Order: sequence, then C-alpha cells, then structure tokens
Amino acid sequence: MPLVEINFDGLIGPSHNYAGLSPGNLAATRNSGAVSQPRAAALQGIAKMRANLALGLTQGILLPHARPDHRWLDSLATSYTDAAAHLQAQALSASSMWAANAATVSPAPDTADGRCHLTVANLVTMPHRSHEWPGTLAQLRLAFGNDAFRVHGPVPAPFGDEGAANHMRLCPEHDAPGVEVFVYGISGGPFPARQHREASEAVARRHGLDPARTLFVQQSEAAIAAGAFHNDVVAVANGRVLFAHEQAFADKQGFYADLRRVMPEVEIVEVPASAVNLADAISSYLFNAQLVTLPSGETALVLPTEAGDTPSVWAWLQAHVAGNGPIRHLEVVDVRQSMANGGGPACLRLRVVADPATIDPRFLVDAGKLDRIAALVEMHWPETIAQNEIGDPALIARIETARAALLDLLGIVELIDS
Repeated sequence: MPLVEINFDGLIGPSHNYAGLSPGNLAATRNSGAVSQPRAAALQGIAKMRANLALGLTQGILLPHARPDHRWLDSLATSYTDAAAHLQAQALSASSMWAANAATVSPAPDTADGRCHLTVANLVTMPHRSHEWPGTLAQLRLAFGNDAFRVHGPVPAPFGDEGAANHMRLCPEHDAPGVEVFVYGISGGPFPARQHREASEAVARRHGLDPARTLFVQQSEAAIAAGAFHNDVVAVANGRVLFAHEQAFADKQGFYADLRRVMPEVEIVEVPASAVNLADAISSYLFNAQLVTLPSGETALVLPTEAGDTPSVWAWLQAHVAGNGPIRHLEVVDVRQSMANGGGPACLRLRVVADPATIDPRFLVDAGKLDRIAALVEMHWPETIAQNEIGDPALIARIETARAALLDLLGIVELIDS
C-alpha cells in the first residue's frame, strides 16, 4: 500500500483539568481554576476523529498516560497523598492529549535510511510536561515497532524540544521527498521560547535529513509574546501549502525565499495582520487547525468552532474559499474543552506518513472502535473535576480505573504501568 498521512489523535484522558500550569498559553492561564468536563472533552475529541474518518482520512489514536504519575512523584521523594498541591496538579496533568507534542516525525522519503523516524519530545520547559516522554515513548515503540520505523528517545536537557508543534513538512505528494521546516524561538518577551534551535538540529541529524532540504526558521518574538507558545498557533503546512500569519516568523522574506528555492511549487497562503490581527488569530486558533489533503486531492482545513465565532477570521476564510485559494474546504469541529486549556484541533493530533499495514492495528481506529471507546468514556470518565477535588482519593481511584478499562478494551495491557 502507498504511504498515506495518518492523524494520530490523543484521546483526552479522565484527569483533564484546568490547573493553569502553562505560562505563555493564554487560554490555559485564563481558565485556571475552572471546572473541567473530562467526559465531554473526550467525547468532543472522538467526534473530531469521526469527522476525519468521514472526510476519508486515515485515523489513529494515542492513549492517556497513567495519572497521577506516581513514578515521577517517587523521584521527588513524595507520594500523591503527601505532595504539595502544585505537585499534585503537575502529576495529574492530562496534557499528553496534545499529541502534536508527542514527537517529531520524518517520513521515510526524507531520511537517509528510508525509514520513518520519530524522536519523542522532551518537553523540559514545563514541569507538568517534562515527565510525559517515558509514557509517550512506550506507546510509540508499540505503535511503530515495525522495522519500517525508528523510534528515538528524547534530546537531552537543557535543550527544549516540543515536537511536531514546531515542525512542518511540505511535499509535492505525501510519499515523495519533502522539505522539513524546524521552527525555534529565542525570546518571547514575557513568555518562554520553548523550542531550542539546538534541539531541532539534533533531531534533524538523528533522522538523517538532507541538509539541502531542511530549514531552520526563527519564530517571531511578537508571536510568542502574543501567546503563540508553539509555531502551530501561527503557522501550519501540508502538501504544497504553507498557511501562516504575516507575523509568524522573525524573517519571513528570508524564509519564503529559501522555501521557494528548494520547493518552487510551494503555495504560500499568508493572512495579513490588517485582516486578522495576532490576538484574533491566537484566540480563535485559526492556524492550529488540521490542514489536510482529501482523497480528491483538494486541501481542507479542520477548524475549531472559535474560528467561526471570530468575525475577522471567518470573513478572511470565506473570502479565501470564494476566491479559489488553495484551501478549498472548511470543516468546523467542537473541541471547546481542549481549547479552554490551550489546545486546538492540530494540538490534538500527530501526523505520521506511513503504510497503515506497518502500524500496530490496536492504534488505528474506525467508526466501530470509536463507538466502543465512546461508550467506555460515558461509563468511566468523570463528568467534572473542580480544582479543590484533585486531592480526593475517590477521584484518583476513578481516574486510574477508567484508564485501566480503556487499555483492557483495546487490548494494550503492555501500557498498564506506562
């Protein structure tokens, strides 16, 4: 079977809560302390996966990590019961749901050995995410255990690597050699720049990428300061199309020139700040959308409902489609629970170009499997979590029971302790 792009969505876990742990993520900060709805959140994510299947896309899934992370707390010489409240929140975080931060992926056509390479992200800039990589690595090594893949451990600290959220790939076809673009930050004003150039360069070397077709691009300080904590909040790419805000990059003209030199057929769709300012782009997550190729060959954009609710954004999108721009279809999905914690449709998925036959089938989904997962979520996921409940032993027991039931349903018992 030819290589296809597979979207692996993170299933939102039963510990989903709003602890406000991510400085620079304006939505997470704004909703800190609010009551979350884990069950609704997971069902919204499942509905998005169903919408992808309806578009004719191949869909995979990544699973919630063990929460609380007792091993991480043990490394800090404490237990969940005895830990301070901020450590409890960091140990309970469901942020692994944002699969765009799981790893950086270089498909086989781009690599020296002809295999698809994945490097798990280290996420060292945020304590609540820094302990995700062992659980993610365990899943990736199961899902991509075939010899068609090479799964690598994280880039070492202190070089921050936040995965595919700061990586873009452009190509004439998904199974053809592409151009890989790594976006890094230097300064973000009041907020941290999370992706370090050294980490991006290490990943590119590890994956055996062609230096002539690999670009390293600095994210603009203005974008980071405005709340674009990852590049995918202000830019996304797929196929021949780069879709970006005018203020996404520190040196956009240099970047565009380099990109056109190595890929003359690229189509750059830039949204001017005069039409959509950074604040609207970031609050609506216009660019944190899934830019996908439909079976017809046309390009579609899977957007959050917030994009449709933002007048400047929706007006620009409608004009683009009416003007026969490269993006031909708009698909709006409701992921409000994820959005309230700072993650849009693109945050929830990791793109892997591969032959589906080489992937552990337990990590691929169809409509029937999603129906079974949804029924389990309805039964086991907490309806709400308030911040004053995160120390409740009964809640913790329910969260742990819910994940165990999911792993049993999918037959992935190898991950019980991961």
